Amino acid sequence: MIPLMPGRLSAAGVWLFAPEPQAAGGHLWPRWLFLRALGLIYFSAFLSLRGQIEGLIGTSGLLPASEYLEQVRRVLGAQGYWFAPTLLWIDSSNRALEILCWAGLAASTLVVCNFLPRAALAVCFLAFLSFVTAARDFSGYQSDGMLLEAGWVALFFAPPSWRPGLGQARPPSRASRFLLLWLWFRIYFESGWAKIASGDPSWRNFTAMDQYYQNGPLPTWLGWYVQQLPHAFQAATAGLTLALELVIVWMMFLPRRWRNLCFLIVTPFEIAIILTANYCFLNYLVLSLGVLLLDDIFLASWGFPGIGGVARGGAPGRELPGAPEIQSARGGLAAWRRRAEVAGMWISGLVFSWIFYATLALLALEISPRLPFPIAPVRMIAPLQVANSYGLFGRMTWARYEIEFQGSDDGSNWISYPFRFKPQDVREMPRIYAPYQPRFEWNLWFAMLGPLQDSPFVVRTEEALLTNNSAVLALFAGNPFAARPPRQVRAIIWQYWFTDLATMRREGKWWRRDFRGRFGPTLTLWPGGQVKLLDLPDRPPPPP
Repeated sequence: MIPLMPGRLSAAGVWLFAPEPQAAGGHLWPRWLFLRALGLIYFSAFLSLRGQIEGLIGTSGLLPASEYLEQVRRVLGAQGYWFAPTLLWIDSSNRALEILCWAGLAASTLVVCNFLPRAALAVCFLAFLSFVTAARDFSGYQSDGMLLEAGWVALFFAPPSWRPGLGQARPPSRASRFLLLWLWFRIYFESGWAKIASGDPSWRNFTAMDQYYQNGPLPTWLGWYVQQLPHAFQAATAGLTLALELVIVWMMFLPRRWRNLCFLIVTPFEIAIILTANYCFLNYLVLSLGVLLLDDIFLASWGFPGIGGVARGGAPGRELPGAPEIQSARGGLAAWRRRAEVAGMWISGLVFSWIFYATLALLALEISPRLPFPIAPVRMIAPLQVANSYGLFGRMTWARYEIEFQGSDDGSNWISYPFRFKPQDVREMPRIYAPYQPRFEWNLWFAMLGPLQDSPFVVRTEEALLTNNSAVLALFAGNPFAARPPRQVRAIIWQYWFTDLATMRREGKWWRRDFRGRFGPTLTLWPGGQVKLLDLPDRPPPPP
């Protein structure tokens, strides 16, 4: 094979990293739709944080950000600033956390309104990364990594203008659109691969969906009804999931008609997941990324205004943007501006190449860990969380255990603290509230997947309830000890199951539950305010 000469390398770079030539088959409408959706997803993320962040990582929260950053500084010194990239190094007070949320809300609103999209997306990315980095147990979910990765590439994908409209003067580059679709592809394919590689027999005998709807983090009422359907339906759903994740998504790499067909297949699939399970903004993001499979021709057939011809101001072909003018205009402002555009194109090319290598390496090493992929470039950008691995539901959860906090004045009569979203009252209908994410309640589900030692925030919650900590109490639906704190607090375990149609009609119950013992210790306060351990929990139930 003849190696690429500099001229050919330059032409290949322009084809990949310069704005694609504008024509009827461009991607202006898909970009416009995706960026509006991304703005809404960012808005939902910051809106859900607005009422929770003080109780999660505030100065009197469960896992204070200031405490974590001090530990990082003490252990790593100056290297800690890269290990934990967050604006909260400047100030981690409650006021700073509030400003972080409001900045994210304002910036995401600008993205939705298509005003200064690149600058607004940069603020969204920095604000969300700052939270995710400092939140420890309450972040680091796969959905957080997806949003950061998509948000980073979207910085280059968005048009650079104050009010760009469709951005006809600056169409998206092929590379930026590909990286977003590459993220979409990996979310699906890596999840499918995880199901096979995990060895979970439920995916091999098509029983994985039999109890899926009741055992996820936060079920919905529609999921309750789907759970009632016969095993044949659940088996077919499991087979469809594997086929979609491992086979159908490869249509992304085929010509446009196949990509359009792929969109028409995966979109109902994502909508069904949204309706039957609350996975915060995860499925909304995957749904939005799927829009990039389409082009302006397809959307014109669905009533969107058609776009044809060449973009205003000229569109790049095989040459660098503005290359002829750069050669003829010497010393002018326009020439310097065009040189800056060329430099920006190559900088974005370096960024894209780095991210693509990192994500390709992670995918390849998941499939075969012996492949000779150097991982130093992957580790270098790992703190930014812009190149991640995904693998949803590689192993299914076969039991639903719920942690519940209780307080008592005498050690005999216990009163439960009510949750906002988690299953608790067996007569309360499971609701649909995604993309809102109640991170405290969400993480209680994950806490049950391991020992108490892996979830220190559970014991810290007990300690906070002993003092009627207002920031932590705001994470609950109410305070049964509003007049004064309880003398004792404990955490117990219930196991939950969906009821059937007959029970629902007869008793009006969505759930049935059985007591399974205690999860956390029983705590009390000494007169001086020191926490005292009364007893340790019983042996926990087996992992779900």
